[in-house]
Amino acid sequence: MNKVNYAKELEKKITLFQKEGRYPRLLLHACCAPCSSYCLEYLRQYFDITVFFYNPNIMNEPEYRKRVEEEKRLIAEYNRQVETGDFTGMHSDETARKIEIIEGDYIVKDYLDAVKGLESCPEGGDRCTKCFELRLEESARIAREKDFEFFTTTLTISPLKDAERLNRIGQEMGEKHGVGFLPSDFKKKEGYKRSIELSHMFDLYRQDFCGCEFSRLQREAEKRL
Repeated sequence: MNKVNYAKELEKKITLFQKEGRYPRLLLHACCAPCSSYCLEYLRQYFDITVFFYNPNIMNEPEYRKRVEEEKRLIAEYNRQVETGDFTGMHSDETARKIEIIEGDYIVKDYLDAVKGLESCPEGGDRCTKCFELRLEESARIAREKDFEFFTTTLTISPLKDAERLNRIGQEMGEKHGVGFLPSDFKKKEGYKRSIELSHMFDLYRQDFCGCEFSRLQREAEKRL
């Protein structure tokens, strides 16, 4: 069975939208500013984007607040570029559009209920699947409620995240809620490398664990080895 190249599938859709001369409304689920950096630089040329920061898996509230404020700071920087027309050092240009943000409900209990019984699973296992389902379903629900044409997630930029699993879950949640899911694999075409460059450019806070306490403890144990 041939693997789907989700990056090429996204390019096909963008080419179609360009031919039609339109900029679809896209709700982009974002996990953090570093992962968002390349995704926003790329997508803002082709979509009217609203970032949806919904991450109840970040179990430490100060950590959550730090990440959401960094997301807002990055968006403000990108919007300033659009206002001034100064895209120095950027891969996007005057076709770039301004970005809005919606902060989702921060209820850690929703995450803990979703992963109950899977707390000891290793990073990347069934616990992560449940976490993806929680965040992508809420993204689909909000996208439908607010009349977005598409939704997608920045999570596929991570080399540690399974793009096939994320795209499958996204497609399922889109069908469930009646909204289009935009395929992606943002790590392709050196997207992850570019996110690191942009993180340095904007001095973004980069964390070394996904967000939940379980992943933090696993990372701490790995450091001690």
